[in-house]
Amino acid sequence: MTDQAQTLRNLVMKRERERAAQITETAPQRTAKLITVSSGKGGVGKSNFTLNFALALQSMGKRVLVFDADIGMANIDVLMGISAKYNLYHLLRGEKRIDEIIERGPGYLSFIAGGSGMADLFSLSQSDLDYFIAQIESIASEMDFIIFDTGAGLSKANFNFIQSADECLIVTTPEPTSITDAYALIKVVSGQEQDTSFRLIVNRAGDEKEAVQTADKIMMAAQRFLNVQISMLGYISDDNHVVQAVKKQVPFSTAFPNCMAARDVQRIAQHYLLVPASREPSASTGIKGFMQKWLRRTK
Repeated sequence: MTDQAQTLRNLVMKRERERAAQITETAPQRTAKLITVSSGKGGVGKSNFTLNFALALQSMGKRVLVFDADIGMANIDVLMGISAKYNLYHLLRGEKRIDEIIERGPGYLSFIAGGSGMADLFSLSQSDLDYFIAQIESIASEMDFIIFDTGAGLSKANFNFIQSADECLIVTTPEPTSITDAYALIKVVSGQEQDTSFRLIVNRAGDEKEAVQTADKIMMAAQRFLNVQISMLGYISDDNHVVQAVKKQVPFSTAFPNCMAARDVQRIAQHYLLVPASREPSASTGIKGFMQKWLRRTK
């Protein structure tokens, strides 16, 4: 019975791959813009920003999918108090379709939980990889933004995510170590690919003046020593409501919609939609281009 079940499962997967390949050939170009959110070090509120930024974009009528791409420390679902039933691993194993692993958070926000799945991409056959890409593309065509919450720091996997996406949002705080590490991340990535588009978010700022001073340190150093133009997207106030929301496992913009941090994120999302990135998506981007570049750089 076990062998028969496996044979049936393989047959279903084969048909799914063939159908996905046909869909990919005739599918229109995706509409989703691919954004990575990164930081030079952990503990700066990167994932919290990702979650609340996505919710702010969604509140403005945008279709958003959050993809937890932090291979080692995935925690987007924890911030929402949701125990994800499925993740990327189940898609790669052929146990679930892409629509079956997408979870819904507050405000019906779409997200894919992290796990060991990204590491398993490297052992896929070409047909399995084509199937995976087709599955992701089928969702991308329905989204305005896919936001990848990457790991913190200078890992190779993070570099590849940043370089392969359309744009990278760097989260930092006014702390000297956070500023130094954010600059180091920009330096290493831009040293390999000058076309990478960065924008800064200063988290836990005492006030606007401190936020601007923090961003200026990174922007001026990048311009002077790296010849890289970076802009400041906005800042988030140092607000105790954020800590309270984390303890409640509820996004702060949902738990305390009128707090300073929630208003700041809303302002950042509005600015993001009004001021386009310095590098807009090209014909070589998209989920297929993103994954092919990411895998090529990682292997």
